[in-house]
Amino acid sequence: MALSGNEPQPEREPLAPRQEYAGAPSTPSRNSTALLHPVPRGLRRAAQSQRDLRSSAHSHTRKGGPSTHRIAAEVVHAHGHARTHARAHTHRSAVGAGKLPAAPRAASIAGTLVFKSYGFLAGCHAGSENVERTRSFLRVWGMIATCSDLFIMVRRCLLTFKPFRIFVVGIGFFSLCFLMTSLGGQFSAKRPVDSPFTVRAEVLSGHESRGVLRKISDMLEVIMKRMDALSKLGNTTEAHRLDELSSALDRIQPVGLVERIQAIAQNMSDMAVRVEQILQRSMAANRVREGTLGQCETPKDPRYPDCPSKMDWMRARWTSDPCYAFYGVDGSDCSFLVYLSEVEWFCPPLAWRNQTATPTLKPPPKTQAAFRSDIGALLEQVGAGKESLSFMKRRIRRMAAQWASAARRLDDKLRDHRREQKRILVHVGFLTEESGDVFSPKVLKGGPLGEMVQWADILTALHVLGHDLKISVSLKELHGFLGVPPGRGNCPLTGPLPFDLIYTDYHGLQQMKHHMGLSLRKHKCHIRVIDTFGTEPAYNHEEYATLHGYRTNWGYWNLRGQQYMTMFPHTPDNSFMGFVAEELNETERLNIQRNKVNNMAVVYGKDASMWKLQGKEKFLAILHRYMEIHGTVYYEAQRPPEVPAFVKNHGLLPQQELQQLLRKAKLFIGFGFPYEGPAPLEAIANGCIFLQPKFNPSHSSLNHDFFRGKPTSRKVSSQHPYAEQYIGRPHVITIDFNNSEEFESTVREIMRMNVKPFLPYEYTCEGMLERVHAYIQNQDFCRPEAPFPPVNSSWLGDAPGPFVLPPDSSILAWGANASSYAPWPPLSALRLLASPEGQSCVRACRRAGLVCEPALYRFINIREAFSALDLQCDGLESEMNHLFPAFSAEHAECGLQRDPLLFSCAGSSGRYRRLCPCRDYRVGQVALCRDCL
Repeated sequence: MALSGNEPQPEREPLAPRQEYAGAPSTPSRNSTALLHPVPRGLRRAAQSQRDLRSSAHSHTRKGGPSTHRIAAEVVHAHGHARTHARAHTHRSAVGAGKLPAAPRAASIAGTLVFKSYGFLAGCHAGSENVERTRSFLRVWGMIATCSDLFIMVRRCLLTFKPFRIFVVGIGFFSLCFLMTSLGGQFSAKRPVDSPFTVRAEVLSGHESRGVLRKISDMLEVIMKRMDALSKLGNTTEAHRLDELSSALDRIQPVGLVERIQAIAQNMSDMAVRVEQILQRSMAANRVREGTLGQCETPKDPRYPDCPSKMDWMRARWTSDPCYAFYGVDGSDCSFLVYLSEVEWFCPPLAWRNQTATPTLKPPPKTQAAFRSDIGALLEQVGAGKESLSFMKRRIRRMAAQWASAARRLDDKLRDHRREQKRILVHVGFLTEESGDVFSPKVLKGGPLGEMVQWADILTALHVLGHDLKISVSLKELHGFLGVPPGRGNCPLTGPLPFDLIYTDYHGLQQMKHHMGLSLRKHKCHIRVIDTFGTEPAYNHEEYATLHGYRTNWGYWNLRGQQYMTMFPHTPDNSFMGFVAEELNETERLNIQRNKVNNMAVVYGKDASMWKLQGKEKFLAILHRYMEIHGTVYYEAQRPPEVPAFVKNHGLLPQQELQQLLRKAKLFIGFGFPYEGPAPLEAIANGCIFLQPKFNPSHSSLNHDFFRGKPTSRKVSSQHPYAEQYIGRPHVITIDFNNSEEFESTVREIMRMNVKPFLPYEYTCEGMLERVHAYIQNQDFCRPEAPFPPVNSSWLGDAPGPFVLPPDSSILAWGANASSYAPWPPLSALRLLASPEGQSCVRACRRAGLVCEPALYRFINIREAFSALDLQCDGLESEMNHLFPAFSAEHAECGLQRDPLLFSCAGSSGRYRRLCPCRDYRVGQVALCRDCL
């Protein structure tokens, strides 16, 4: 209970003479208790504190200080008051313990706290302000002195003071963070001409800020109550802890920290109110100054339904990214509306804005592309500093003559075709430091080179075709080429996309998502993703993949299936990009055939891990009986690779030396891994027979760790399916390696065979140039497609639909002049058929000698297609299903595809017969139809 000034005060002890204040030693009497018991350290300090206080007070009074002597007397009185109350407690005998009673001793120690913590020893209360603070403290001390249990209060400090200090530091840190979050982030986002107070708090308004501060104060009170509870856990004498308390009190801070923190919290609350008032006045002044008062209310336009929610988001989060301030956002509703209507497109244009202030830049004029034979400029753009880039440049130099020769031949072939020059950005995401670049360190250590081979060939093809090419292998280069605003990637680009096409990979696509903001959604039709193993539509469609269990770490980008470009033509839903292998001239072909060694085999696998295939010893032993086995396994001098002793290992060879080895060998044998690499094609091109294992069951994402997580359900039947399906015997032989008899008979057969070097046209420089040229000039995913079928559709003559049965054919084709549509591939290539139940369109078209073409799906996604195939529909429905359009024989129901992104050649079900848009293809160029050039 607090003491008022009118209540009787205890009798004060007289002040000692002046010389005692000065610190003159006093001699204790022989009967003193100090002679019987050693004086505790706390009491000695308390006595010394009193003497020093009196000395300090006297010297201050002599200097004209404001009644310091009186203040010191009040402190001494308070000290004595506390000791008087302490004596009222039940004393315990000090004889047995050898110490003074606990309560008086606690009072002495508390007195020491009074003197030492408030600076009397240092004379720090010399000013009038400190005198008033000291008087305030004395009143608080008087309140404590009236307490009937001073020992419990001291013990409370002992139990809880150290955690309390930690708590106080935490509160201070939290307060600093709060101020930095509320104000500091605003300052960093403002423009140079703005005042720091023209911005708006990011998350917390003034009222919310004051509420947080009140909560801090309430938390302090709760902590104090818990401290009371802790102090009352026991009433046993703990006099042995008083020595610890005395030493601890020498190191502690003043005891008024709680009151000070509450005062700071109140000051912060008042400051938040004042800042909020300044913000409101500044924003109102800005509106008046711009003449837009009343014109910045959120518009309600049904054509822009997201505008209100975007305005709310901007009010709360506009400081989360500095890019908003870069575009002129300053915290006012007007700046939000200007940004959302002119930089983004969520709000309607503002009538009071000068629409000519930000003119739309016109694209540069179209120019004709001309073939190039000089690769010097390309090599400079590729750059240096990474072993992967050095590998790519070596490959470009080595193949330069073949590219130049192929360009001349293709130029003659396309003489009558106009080729438009495109502005193309190539961002090799997997080589950036931000993606980890795990490939560069392994280039010289037997790491995978297939991706770098393909990227080197893509760069060369684009350069030779005459396009305006920019190359990026870092985020800094990507930002510069695209015009990414400063910040965290939430804002659109600073201008129109400066490229017609962007070639990248999955790593680069993820990086562009983080740094292009909404621009990626707007410009994703320009993107081409180099994807080794392919992405099927069921995995690409984000909503569908999430709902039906197809979501992986690599899919869900909602691109058109043909925007993914693969290394081999294994996924018709994607475009086939490919790479090139070195072509041989006629002289080299003849030399290879003369110099072949019939009993020489080279193993496919330059990493030691590839030789750890379980069971390889068995078929290697069989092969060793007939052939000399060579390997190209990387190893370090002190650690030779773990390969059988009968294998002659050459180590990791440069490309030219490897070519010479392959030109001598008769057999190139694979162990089953790596999958679908370029090496088998290079071996076949050098006259080797490729022997590979058959997988039973086929490997896929459902049963094999390597494919698990990849956005495809494709079943891989062998180590190199393209070689098995598109090349085949005699150049490629696929057998079961677990069948020893079959393996041995195949080896004997290979030794008797004579084969010529062979390279498919689509893997020559000319074939790749032809294919890439066709893609660039004809694939346009940014142009909106006309709806099909048209509202007033009229088919050829009296035909019930656009499909006809050509003479001498059992497969329906598109009727001539049935419509004025001009897609690519052209409708003249379309062939319509229905797959058997449980078979995909990929297999159904292949069995008919055709290729499934997803770009033509929308022309068969009509009821007339079912009628043309004599499939009677009792019901017709439209839904999102990657198997549709399809026919259910069990229910006689026909299903149409609702979402064009789900048109898919892949996928099968025992319930459905799928409608398949097949097409013809050019010999040696499966990616193009006969009329595609």
